[in-house]
Amino acid sequence: MSRKAFLASAALCLVLAGGSALWAAVSRPAAQSDARPRRIVSLNLCADQLVLALADRSQIAGLTRNATDTDMSGEAARARGLPILTNSAEQILAIDPDLVIGMPARRSTALGVLKGQGYKTLDLKSADSLDDIYASIRATAAAVGHSDRGEAMIAGMKRDLAGLGRPGAGRVAAYYQRRGFMTGTGTLVDDLMQRMGLVNLAAKLGKPALAQVSLEEMVAARPDYLIVESATSRVTDQGSEMLHHPALRDIPRISIPQAWTVCGSPAYTLAARAMAQQIVRLNGGHR
Repeated sequence: MSRKAFLASAALCLVLAGGSALWAAVSRPAAQSDARPRRIVSLNLCADQLVLALADRSQIAGLTRNATDTDMSGEAARARGLPILTNSAEQILAIDPDLVIGMPARRSTALGVLKGQGYKTLDLKSADSLDDIYASIRATAAAVGHSDRGEAMIAGMKRDLAGLGRPGAGRVAAYYQRRGFMTGTGTLVDDLMQRMGLVNLAAKLGKPALAQVSLEEMVAARPDYLIVESATSRVTDQGSEMLHHPALRDIPRISIPQAWTVCGSPAYTLAARAMAQQIVRLNGGHR
């Protein structure tokens, strides 16, 4: 490709951070083999986790910078030693991926553009329910050439969840985060709470998917449980300090690592199991 053609077809920056990706479109030959992909690139933290769980290690050519962050990714241990992408489009060009996996980004139509340029891509929707997770697993497993692994993973998740029951028994819980943000209905956390037999306080208060709830409002609502990120178990800054206010001290807590709930992934079952065990313990050992 000439320098002129390169500059005409590609912007020279790539943003890979958190749950979004901004990609430049790059022309390449449209011909693709139906063989199992050998150079898979992930554009998104959630895609990272599915690729790590389902693809062969030798197939993975690039992950996002958050892939090895244990606070963000449930598959961080598997990501160690694998190529981590920077913000350089030239790095991606050098990889010449034969499969690009990502998720919708608010300000990017990158995957749509890549499809038009001949790249083989998989655009995964954000998972807001367990069924969404199963769909993402199946789609990713098929794309990386390991459909059998996807079906085995889903079967294992179903077995794990089947024995947990609904220990929440209609009690009210609030997923309360740093700086007083509470997760509402229609989210993956809400799906998890319902599966455990809990009622989301956000639904009772008519709150949206994410709302900032004051300390006073939370105390007045008095949920049966506060579900918190395990990283906030101690005060590290002002954002986590309010979660340790004396007014909240007597509300029982369920602690879950953020890495298990930030994305729709197999870690859903880890979060469900931990939540169920803690509810039973807080209920005196009774389901």
